Amino acid sequence: MIDIMAKLGSFEMFAALCVPFLVLFEILFSHSYILMIFAQYVLITILFIPEENSVAKVINIAVFEFFTFLAFAAHLRTMFTDPGAVPKGTATKEAIEQLGLIDGQVLYKCTKCCSIKPERAHHCSVCQRCIRKMDHHCPWVNNCVGENNQKFFVLFTFYIAIISIHALILVCNHFMKCLDNDWRLIDPNSSSISSSAALSLSNNRIDHQKNSNINLNKNGLHSSTTSATAPINIILLICVAFEGLLFAIFTLIMFVVQMQAIWNDETSIEQLKKETDKRWSRRQRWRSLRAVFGLKGFSIEWFSPFTKVEPLCYAIESPNYNV
Repeated sequence: MIDIMAKLGSFEMFAALCVPFLVLFEILFSHSYILMIFAQYVLITILFIPEENSVAKVINIAVFEFFTFLAFAAHLRTMFTDPGAVPKGTATKEAIEQLGLIDGQVLYKCTKCCSIKPERAHHCSVCQRCIRKMDHHCPWVNNCVGENNQKFFVLFTFYIAIISIHALILVCNHFMKCLDNDWRLIDPNSSSISSSAALSLSNNRIDHQKNSNINLNKNGLHSSTTSATAPINIILLICVAFEGLLFAIFTLIMFVVQMQAIWNDETSIEQLKKETDKRWSRRQRWRSLRAVFGLKGFSIEWFSPFTKVEPLCYAIESPNYNV
């Protein structure tokens, strides 16, 4: 076993160790739409609808739905945008002769898809294509993250992290209110509820139940108190809290990793392989950010999944070659 591991490079060893975790994340996040719709249903029916109308309620609904919409849009843009696939079959003798290369100029060819590889392009074993400035293949979006769609992927992780943290805060706040309503009548000098407090609490619950039935018959709405104490609703809220925590941790990690890669102008593959014979010079950090999010400079468009990005391509320096 030691001999086998010794023969593997650092990149192969890291990839082998990551396989179980990648499989787990693929199973969980391949059903991201189902999980997001489930969270929407629970929060709307248990938290938002029963709550009395207030400014805070309107703001919470508007913020949550706004970022959910942006997350869906960013996910679709990441999924259906060409990440920067290099055309196949371009490494033929005739095509190379048409490039007009000068003597001594080095040309790189991918033997797997028979294409001329621009600088920083890597072959994806899943897509069976060479991808310009490929960062990784993401099963969450069923696409590679590359030169043309990295912005959308970063925005997707950012928006998912926001709505996950927001949902987690809403659920925790709801549970805190429930605990406050149920235990505020406890005798502060005793570890048990006094008889008068218990009787008052019981009467209050009966009154709330009667009011809930009346409201249900008239308006078809659930009482917030009844919903809060229903066991099935507690289970659903716990599931949403766990989902929010899991998504928040994972997407925040992905967001930080992606931003670090953009800031250093080095993709995840390049970091793992630790390539020393780089055929390109790193961009300045601000220029690297502009290359991913927008060449016009920092603006609201950087946070929009609907604006098209014109990346600064790394290509072969020949006027007759365009990928």
